[in-house]
Amino acid sequence: MGNRTVRRSFLGAKLTAICVLATLATAAQGDAGGAEAALRGAVTNLPLPRFVSLKASEGNVRRGPSLEHRIDWVFRHRDMPLRVTAEFGHWRRVEDNEGQGGWIYYTLLSGVRTAMIEADGTALRSRPDAEAPVVAEAEAGVIGRLGECVPDWCRISAGGAKGWVAKAALWGVGKAEIRE
Repeated sequence: MGNRTVRRSFLGAKLTAICVLATLATAAQGDAGGAEAALRGAVTNLPLPRFVSLKASEGNVRRGPSLEHRIDWVFRHRDMPLRVTAEFGHWRRVEDNEGQGGWIYYTLLSGVRTAMIEADGTALRSRPDAEAPVVAEAEAGVIGRLGECVPDWCRISAGGAKGWVAKAALWGVGKAEIRE
């Protein structure tokens, strides 16, 4: 029994290493023109890293990409924004706003974009302008549905309020990301 456990752990480590190598190989095939090559997932061919959200109200996060691996975390908040950093088969390596994470089964994730407010008293404004009227204030940890994003602002809706929030106050959106 002990050997079987060691063998499974070794296999899981091997699978994780293959996943990382496949991701690096994909990056190496990118633009050789000196510009930073965009990483692509070996399974989905979607950009890495990318943001998604937790579809379920609870999701087990494992040490490796299989049911054989130990559960390290349980994310317990539906719509929680997560960053996908790697792919292996039906598994995605994700991390939360604190950098905690691991491997989660892909059906527990959604492409619906959400973002988390990072500071208490964050203003939701009527326009993407620091001088625009405040329509609501949000506490740290509030999760809202992500809408349009311009260079420094994103429109979110949370708790019945809609407004523009400075990107610097959000986790779950790329610094240079533009959304229509």
